[in-house]
Amino acid sequence: MDTVTQIALGAAVGEATLGRRVGNRAILWGAVCGTLPDLDVFVPLGDAVRDFTYHRSASHSLFMLAALTPLVVWLILKLHPQTVDLRRRWYMLVYLAFVTHVLLDSFTVYGTQIFWPIVMTPVALSTIFIIDPLYTLPLLVGVIAALVMSRDTTRGHRWNQIGLVLSSLYLTWTLAAKLLVEDVANTTLNRQGIDQVRVLTTPAPFNSLLWRVLAVDSDSYYEGFYSLLDPQEEIRLVRHRRRTELLEGLSESWPVQRLAWFTKGFYAAGVTDGAVSVTDLRMGATPSYVFRFKVGAIGNPHARPAPVERLPAQRDVSILRWVWRRIWDPDA
Repeated sequence: MDTVTQIALGAAVGEATLGRRVGNRAILWGAVCGTLPDLDVFVPLGDAVRDFTYHRSASHSLFMLAALTPLVVWLILKLHPQTVDLRRRWYMLVYLAFVTHVLLDSFTVYGTQIFWPIVMTPVALSTIFIIDPLYTLPLLVGVIAALVMSRDTTRGHRWNQIGLVLSSLYLTWTLAAKLLVEDVANTTLNRQGIDQVRVLTTPAPFNSLLWRVLAVDSDSYYEGFYSLLDPQEEIRLVRHRRRTELLEGLSESWPVQRLAWFTKGFYAAGVTDGAVSVTDLRMGATPSYVFRFKVGAIGNPHARPAPVERLPAQRDVSILRWVWRRIWDPDA
């Protein structure tokens, strides 16, 4: 999830855990711990593919964060020695802020390797977009209320609890919405005779009413959108070529294998600036995608860019206006 959401969630967890005992310091440290796992983006790992695919691995592991918790608590108690009697509560605050961060990331399309190093495959439920105001706003309201309201009453603390409950209920709603969309997607694929495919359903930007459906077979991918307000339970799917033949001679290279694994097969190849590129189909929509990488040269598949280069994101702001119209209008 985005940084603002993770800060708000960590702060809300801090307030709920220890706010009535240590005041705003609980919010501060909750926010800090809610941010720490994402600092791995500042660690260079050698090339663009490694930086992309190793994010949310060790830094988001439940085991590694458990090992880090005593160090963070030790630092907190050094800075706030008057709270040493609350050591167990500090342990709870720090680890809960860590855990809620990585679990929330697991609800996004990219997920996170919460069981690293035992299980490397990211857990990705794909029920919430990386920025969703309806999830974040209740958390922000609750945290702000706790900050500005007098500590002589429990009103701010209760507002914070309400924010956590509402955001959790919203997250539960996204799970139910995904189950409904997946049922419609599978029905559509069966009716259209599209089989032997991998299927992904994921929310469109900033909402949980409009969903993107992506189905991939060996040489094509099918893309469509379905709104929970659509009157008919069938999805208009558009077929696109994956152009995987461009990867012949490159399929054994580490960057291509790593991207194929990380995308769970939801990728396509193309040609960009005279080079073979691989596009992660999970974030964006045709023809605008966020993550693309040069992996080889045309006509010389063994000549890879050194290091592998990430291409600029193909951002089309107009698609956001279309998303809003499409929620309400199936013919948009």
